[in-house]
Amino acid sequence: MKRVFLTGASSGIGRAIAHALLARGDEVWGTSRCLERLPDMSQFHPVCLDLGDPRSIEEAFNAALAQAGHFDVVINNAGSGHFGPVENLPGKEIASQFQILVFGQTQLMRLALRMMQARGEGLIINVTSLASRLPVPFMAAYNAAKAAMASLTMTIQLELPDSRVSIIDLQPGDICTEFNNAVSKDGAPDRRYEAKVAKTWDAVERNMKNAPKPDLVARRVCELIDQANPPPRITVGDAFQTKIAPLIFRFLPQRLRLWGLKRYYGI
Repeated sequence: MKRVFLTGASSGIGRAIAHALLARGDEVWGTSRCLERLPDMSQFHPVCLDLGDPRSIEEAFNAALAQAGHFDVVINNAGSGHFGPVENLPGKEIASQFQILVFGQTQLMRLALRMMQARGEGLIINVTSLASRLPVPFMAAYNAAKAAMASLTMTIQLELPDSRVSIIDLQPGDICTEFNNAVSKDGAPDRRYEAKVAKTWDAVERNMKNAPKPDLVARRVCELIDQANPPPRITVGDAFQTKIAPLIFRFLPQRLRLWGLKRYYGI
């Protein structure tokens, strides 16, 4: 039985991961800003945590750790998104995205590392995104924050001393969840971008509806937890997004990458 600390357990990928872990007998401390949204299940411990508040992160993790004694696995999964042209992107929205997707998750990861290094073992899974490599138009803050977290994860993989503590960059492609419903959007439309924004959002919605279910990610997480030597980075999603597109883009010049992404989103 593993003891797992999981952020963003109230919906989407996080909720699927929580159910998969509980089904196999693991014990889960799952977080949300709203405790009422968390599942009421045996072996599940609801934790109120707001990644936008550094004090909340430290207090929530330490309280859960005191109850659990230790965590074998910590999963940085919670997130949010913003949709709109970079030109009109408010500074406070950029700051919010980076606080939730980078600064808050980094703070939690450092707390986990401190505990795991003291024990001499443990696993951290940072759920970033394939958008860190293949950016989604009009989601600049999200793309950039996920890329920053992916880069930070790789840096820690370089720095970690020889031990049984591992860290994984898990990069989902499009996964069929309600994430788009929670994405904040610009208020007043900008006519210069209106057509491209509409086409991109149509593509984003279509891709989301046709994407694999979050259970796919949950199964991969369970597999990673059981591996003695897990890979440092994996992608999860449909074959085109996770295998074909990244392979092609790796060898293309930037001009062709931009052309390909514009064609993909119909802009």
